[in-house]
Amino acid sequence: MIAIIGLVLGIVLGVLVQPDVPAVLQPYLPIAVVASLDTLAGGLRASLNGAFDSHVFITSFMFNVLIASFLVFLGDQLGVGSQLSTAVIVVLGIRIFSNAAAIRRLLFRS
Repeated sequence: MIAIIGLVLGIVLGVLVQPDVPAVLQPYLPIAVVASLDTLAGGLRASLNGAFDSHVFITSFMFNVLIASFLVFLGDQLGVGSQLSTAVIVVLGIRIFSNAAAIRRLLFRS
């Protein structure tokens, strides 16, 4: 329940305050969001399997966002930022859809 209250409060504050993302960080924001969604899907899947561990969830959340952001940074330094960003999005997208399929199987027994 606390997590839901925190989520709602965060959304309300984001809408009211409308923070600006610095131009330097803008290429990393979509990657961080997709990495976060991947972790959330994995956490939901683990929860439905009865294997959820909050320590694993938090560390994987931070690790996924940091690794994805580092890969985009590395791509920018090598001059192939957009290609590496696309690769990260594709890999994380595949993981999200894989978790979504597993969640569907668990919920609907199909």
